[in-house]
Amino acid sequence: MSVIDDKEQQAQGAFSPVGAFLDLLEKTGGAIMVFLSAVGRLATFAGRGIYHCFTPPFYPRLLLRQLIDIGYYSLPVVGMTTLFTGMVLALQSYTGFSRFSAEGAVATVVVLSMTRELAPVLAGLMVAGRIGASIAAELGTMRVTEQIDALTTLSTNPYKYLVAPRILAGTIMLPLLVLIGDVIGVFGGYLVGVYKLGFGPQNYLHKTWEYLTSEDVVSGLWKAAAFGFIVTLLGCYHGYNSKRGAQGVGAATTNAVVSASIIILICNYLLTQLFFAGK
Repeated sequence: MSVIDDKEQQAQGAFSPVGAFLDLLEKTGGAIMVFLSAVGRLATFAGRGIYHCFTPPFYPRLLLRQLIDIGYYSLPVVGMTTLFTGMVLALQSYTGFSRFSAEGAVATVVVLSMTRELAPVLAGLMVAGRIGASIAAELGTMRVTEQIDALTTLSTNPYKYLVAPRILAGTIMLPLLVLIGDVIGVFGGYLVGVYKLGFGPQNYLHKTWEYLTSEDVVSGLWKAAAFGFIVTLLGCYHGYNSKRGAQGVGAATTNAVVSASIIILICNYLLTQLFFAGK
């Protein structure tokens, strides 16, 4: 018996390259299938949400409430973020350009960086942390307490009542937030440039407007609309599909913020490549 046991242990402990490769292939294939399944569910959810945004009945009071919540109440955090980002950007640009005697480009760098990249991305991330988490927690709690099932029982479509107003409000309000953030960020750079770095007010404003084009502003607003759609979509998706219990709601909230932040950064690169490739 001892000889047989030794042989079985040796056989179990023996390394098989083919077996290891098949095991790795199985795990990789399983991970890919899980990822594709999640993408498919999200795409289906997005399609249904977009469809119900443009088909009656509509709920204007719910839409107005979401416009105020997403836009008005997010303005302080977006404003503070862009203000100090513009101020820091002016300081850092001046420090770098002074080594090449190119201090006059500070105003141009501030306005182009804010309108093209920083204001849309920072506003998207701030709104993802505030609104994405709020939407996921609210819808997740409604799922746990069976309020979403009650809406279906009352012949009210949950997509039209819960998802569509939030997606529309996020897509509409984030460009407005970014437009205000552009102004505040450039103003922050102006404050530092004039009162800290010694630029003349008229000269700084001239440099700000000299190379700024409408395409720079519009591209940032298109990015903002895409980011607003992403934040609200993922908040609704994770909250709507939240698992039962407090732990499920917490996981849905975390997943909504993390996934929205990652996709915003990826989408930012793709949109930048689309708008400014070859220019």
